[in-house]
Amino acid sequence: MTAATLYIIATPIGNLEDITYRAVRILGEVDLIAAEDTRHSLKLLNHFGISKPLTSYFDHNQQIKGERILNALRQGKSVALISDAGTPCISDPGYQLVRDAVAEGIPVIPVPGACAAVAALSASGLPTDNFTFAGFPPSRQGKRRTFLAGISSLPGTLVLYEAPHRLLETLSDIREVLGERQVIVARELSKMFEEFIHGSASEVIDAVSQGIVRGEVVVLVAPGEVSEQESEPLENVLLRLMASGTLSIKDIAKQASVISGVSRSEAYGEALKLKYNTD
Repeated sequence: MTAATLYIIATPIGNLEDITYRAVRILGEVDLIAAEDTRHSLKLLNHFGISKPLTSYFDHNQQIKGERILNALRQGKSVALISDAGTPCISDPGYQLVRDAVAEGIPVIPVPGACAAVAALSASGLPTDNFTFAGFPPSRQGKRRTFLAGISSLPGTLVLYEAPHRLLETLSDIREVLGERQVIVARELSKMFEEFIHGSASEVIDAVSQGIVRGEVVVLVAPGEVSEQESEPLENVLLRLMASGTLSIKDIAKQASVISGVSRSEAYGEALKLKYNTD
């Protein structure tokens, strides 16, 4: 065990057997464990017979607690950062603490393990040589559609996280913005009721609509078909985006620029013309 070191330790995403021997050893040796939810993490630690000082570190206290954790590291103590499940800093709190530790020359050591995004991708059957992990989409529809349009032309598989109560809304927006691509919903990964739902966007929406979705969800979207010889005309892109009725001219121009490859100013000018002619 190295003093004055911050360990970033991945924990299981469901099945407790998915923790590594190294993670268990280091958790039992550090001076302090910083956890997203101390009550949740205590169950994990008790399962492996680990008894160490715990402190909370989550979105709403990370500025205050981050400084306290840095002080512990400055004093030569070793600290382990864990999240409720999976790898810390991946759509979870932690990157600010890592950034500040690195800036002060404090060693930061990752202890690899479970990650829902990678686990889902590996079993999805979608291309894995090129993918984009985009985290959680915005919760509001307008911003979510802008977000989806912004990543629509990226090459490779798209990997998203989503809360179960927003899954249907997000799938509907995926169909609206990205079209009928192949979609996979992976839920309850590594748990008893693990499930992969495959199909077109519409087929997956129909399947998900049949029951209640529980647990965190990974949504994977197949790469779009890109033709170098033939791209959708700018006017068609603008009209399609304007038809939603939820986006401002500025947002429409931003999305159209990404989709069609023209400059944002050109897209904005054409959008104004179309709006004026329509009105």
